Amino acid sequence: MALVEINQGEPEAPWYDADGLSETPVIHPSATVLRTRVGPWTSIARGCEILDSDFLDFAYATPNVQIFNAEIGKFCNIATNVRINRTNHPMWRASLHHFTYRSRCHHMGEDDREIFDWRMKSRVVIGPDAWIGHGAIIMPGVHVGTGAVIGSGAIVTKDVPNYAVVVGAPARVIKRRVDEVTEAALLRIEWWDWSHAELKEAMPDFRALDAAAFAAKYDALPSMIRAI
Repeated sequence: MALVEINQGEPEAPWYDADGLSETPVIHPSATVLRTRVGPWTSIARGCEILDSDFLDFAYATPNVQIFNAEIGKFCNIATNVRINRTNHPMWRASLHHFTYRSRCHHMGEDDREIFDWRMKSRVVIGPDAWIGHGAIIMPGVHVGTGAVIGSGAIVTKDVPNYAVVVGAPARVIKRRVDEVTEAALLRIEWWDWSHAELKEAMPDFRALDAAAFAAKYDALPSMIRAI
């Protein structure tokens, strides 16, 4: 039987939309975003839940990402079904269940603010240009470095160095994206803080040069004109 070409539906991601992104965040109507500050050129897709967080410029989250109490750095790439800082339960108590601290909804008195305040002390921080792979889980209090890669399905329980690639459960470093010299140069350049116009001007080099060559070229320029 011959194959039949099917064309059904429309992709939801803004990079497929003729209008694309803008300084106004693109947030899918089905997403829940509460007590969260969102930067320009960002995208939050279908079914995401982002609470008590900062979601910085150019970051994007694909469908069904859950984030609580986190700083998502500029240009972060977050794949589907990622969970960042999902909340811990009070293991020291006789019961782990919600009824001991979400007491109001169980008609057992007022909620226990102590547990919610405890959770807020374990903020996750993800540096610029990190890539969080499909289904990864980042545990409370973890810091993920600039340019790091979290492999699909990884469970990240400890801090991840800049430009490291980690995989597994618990996640472990398997390699570096760049050498230490290139890392230091990229951290000095801080291209993620460039303006939209500066990024556009440097686009040919972002595309043509590898990380080492890019870092060497722009690190050699005076800081005020690195992106010109």
